[in-house]
Amino acid sequence: MKKLFNKLIGKDDRFFRLLESAAEEAHNSALILEKLYEEAGGTSGFEKTLEALNISRKKEKKLVLVISERLCTTFSTPIDREDIEALANALSRVPKGTYKIGERLSICPEQFASDIIKKQISMLTRATEIVVRMTGTLRAIKDVELIQDDYELVQTIEGDADRLMVCLLRDLYQGNVSAKEVIILKDMYELLEATIDHCRDAAKVVFQVALKYS
Repeated sequence: MKKLFNKLIGKDDRFFRLLESAAEEAHNSALILEKLYEEAGGTSGFEKTLEALNISRKKEKKLVLVISERLCTTFSTPIDREDIEALANALSRVPKGTYKIGERLSICPEQFASDIIKKQISMLTRATEIVVRMTGTLRAIKDVELIQDDYELVQTIEGDADRLMVCLLRDLYQGNVSAKEVIILKDMYELLEATIDHCRDAAKVVFQVALKYS
C-alpha cells in the first residue's frame, strides 16, 4: 500500500535519484572522452574506450526513458514536471555529444589531433563535474547563493569555450592549413562547444528550480 501511495503522490526521491544518476553519467562520459583522446592515433585500447563511451550514451538514454515513463505514471512530482524533463533532456545530450566527438576521433588522422581540443575536453569535464554537484542540491535546496555561484562557474566555462572557439576558427581560416584540416578541426570544435552548451542548459534548469523552491 505504501508503494502505491508513493507512486500516486510522488513523495519518494526516485526522480532525484534518477536525475543524479543522469548527471553522473554525463560526467562519466566526459571522463571517458578524456581517456579516448589520449588513446587516439591507433593505440590498442582506443576501440574499447570508444565502446565504453557508447555504453555511457546508452545508459543515459535508458535513464531518460525511465524518467519519462515514471512522469507518465506519477500523479505528483517533487518539482515541476517540465523542470524534470528539461534537466533530463539537457543531461542526455552530453553523452550523445561526447560519443559523436569520439566517433570523429576514430576517423580523424592522427596528425590533426590538437592540444586545443584537449583543452576543450577538459573544460567539458569541469562543467559536468559542477553540474553533478548542482543536481545533487535538488533534494534539499538550502543555499541558493551557492547554487548561483556554481551556475555562474558553468556560464564562465561556456563563455570561455565560445571565445576559444572564435580564436580557433580564426587560426584555421587565416593560418596556413589545408582545407581538409579546417573541415576536420572545425567539426570537432563545434561539437565540443555544443556539448558544453548542454552543460550550461542543465545548470540553468537547476538554478531556476532553486529560485522557484527556495
